Amino acid sequence: MIIMTLEGIGISFGDTTLLQNVTQGIEDYDRIGVIGINGTGKSTLLAIIAAALEPDEGQIITRNGLKVSYLPQNPVFDPKRSVLENVVQNISQDQEFWNVQGEAAAMLLKLGIEDPTAMPETLSGGQRKRAALAAALLTPGDILILDEPTNHLDHEMIEWLQEQLAAYKGAIVMVTHDRYFLDEVTNTIWEIDRANVYSYPGNYEKYLQTKQERLDFALAAERKMAALYKQDLAWMMRGARARSTKQKAHIRRFEALRDREKIAEERNVLLESLPSRMGNKTIEVRHLAKSYGDKCLFRDFTYTFLKNDRIGIIGPNGCGKSTLLKILIGEIPPDEGVVEKGQTIRMAYFGQENEELPETGTVIEMVKDHGEYVRTADGLITASAMCERFLFVKSKQYTPIAKLSGGEKRRLYLLRVLMEAPNVLILDEPTNDLDIQTLQILEDYLDHFAGIVIAVSHDRYFLDRVVNRIFSFEGDGLLHQSEGGYEEYLAHKEAADDELGAGDGTGAGFGRNAGDGTGVSFGRNAGTGAGAFGSGSETPESSDPPQKGKKYRAPETRKRLTFSQQREYDTIEEVIDELTARSKKLEEEMAGITSDYVKLQALSEEKQKVDEELEEKIERYIELQEIVEG
Repeated sequence: MIIMTLEGIGISFGDTTLLQNVTQGIEDYDRIGVIGINGTGKSTLLAIIAAALEPDEGQIITRNGLKVSYLPQNPVFDPKRSVLENVVQNISQDQEFWNVQGEAAAMLLKLGIEDPTAMPETLSGGQRKRAALAAALLTPGDILILDEPTNHLDHEMIEWLQEQLAAYKGAIVMVTHDRYFLDEVTNTIWEIDRANVYSYPGNYEKYLQTKQERLDFALAAERKMAALYKQDLAWMMRGARARSTKQKAHIRRFEALRDREKIAEERNVLLESLPSRMGNKTIEVRHLAKSYGDKCLFRDFTYTFLKNDRIGIIGPNGCGKSTLLKILIGEIPPDEGVVEKGQTIRMAYFGQENEELPETGTVIEMVKDHGEYVRTADGLITASAMCERFLFVKSKQYTPIAKLSGGEKRRLYLLRVLMEAPNVLILDEPTNDLDIQTLQILEDYLDHFAGIVIAVSHDRYFLDRVVNRIFSFEGDGLLHQSEGGYEEYLAHKEAADDELGAGDGTGAGFGRNAGDGTGVSFGRNAGTGAGAFGSGSETPESSDPPQKGKKYRAPETRKRLTFSQQREYDTIEEVIDELTARSKKLEEEMAGITSDYVKLQALSEEKQKVDEELEEKIERYIELQEIVEG
């Protein structure tokens, strides 16, 4: 049954038309996910549905007595009331305060807000959003409208929210960029594209298939119309005369083809990787520890980041993930331990709050602060062209930064970070407020990024797509290591929790009992040793002291090399020797050059490639040697 109908909805801001002649219906058990690039009007559409914003044209027809619960993108609180009082006030005006106070306090606690009597100004942006989410979930309604509900939620909270929405007795309309969440929760996708709203039945995965079919059909039709237009244009240029009805119809067809809205391939964010050169020394952290008052965030964290590491850091809100990143970039000091960086390390930090964006000026002015021309893998391009690569068309480039949407500011902030040509990217919740299209391009960019990526993220899809190693905070003050993405982390954790003897220093121990620093790594080759960045003893059988965080297995049944591994193992030492000799010879040639800078640059680039290959072969040799030694 349809409970709400949008008829001919349109709205503009200045010269920008966000929505135009939008006509859609919402049924009583719809689960609608609204997607589109930042700035296309997703939050505006939700505000119109929630009756928080009046459209310029069109009308909304609702069932009699329809109740709506709404989580806006930026919730507003009464500064004179406590968090709990704000939540209870928003839940329902026609219920007694005491009837819902206990339920509200329990949900606030579930969402990580331990002091419900706190005043709103003491909360972080993420805590305010979670408090408003509690109010929206507890408010009785026929339609639940959620604008970015998964932002600032950790993995456990997101999975809990999925269960809450699955049990919700009513329709749901939401904006989210969490693709796994869309797959699990939605049964319809609304895509906003060029002021139009297209409806696709099914979840996000089904939407991707259906949309591609629609685009293929539309592009094929466009190619036919373009060919027809060329024929009609030639006919007109030959001097067509509108003397007959047939000719008049032909001219009208030509004008319609000429003035049609052209369909083109979708524009994508595009920025080729152009990182700075990285030397042999990367980033080494030894025995890092940080506490706030009596709360220990982490202790004895020791790890050496390898070239091309793709590290994901996960854990509940408030566990210390962002603090660890800020220690790595030098923004705050650790209580114990040191962070050592190679001389060639060039870090770029993409934080949660768009810290580096200027408060004044326009989009193009911010980019031009970096230079009139920007060096990319394709060569020098203009600042304006760089903006276009990030979906800021020419008319948008002169928009004041203060007037950009939240998602557009995130995209601009990302552009600023990547323009610095770093070789180490530190990403703190990079998926917050970025549209799916930009996320896909960021993920493609990271695929080809020749450097280290360290990311704190609650986005499970992003973690599975990008990282190959996860460090997790598990509540014991240690960082636990898992190989692979988020799905593999869950599998490893489940297997480790089920394994008998977990935490006694053998097998794949994991969890609270592993606080002595031994046996807390899990995943492939996990086991005995200092796998948990704790204070455990190192494996005595190893000829070299193992790096803390590396995974060693207690001697068990000896493993055999496969045929291809054995062939590789038989020749790899010779390859290492050859690469070592080649690197040394190149270094000697470079030392003898005093004026030919072109040749020096060529030799330098060749040496860098040789050194990178050498490092890869050495790492591979260690892997094979571990298999041989069991």
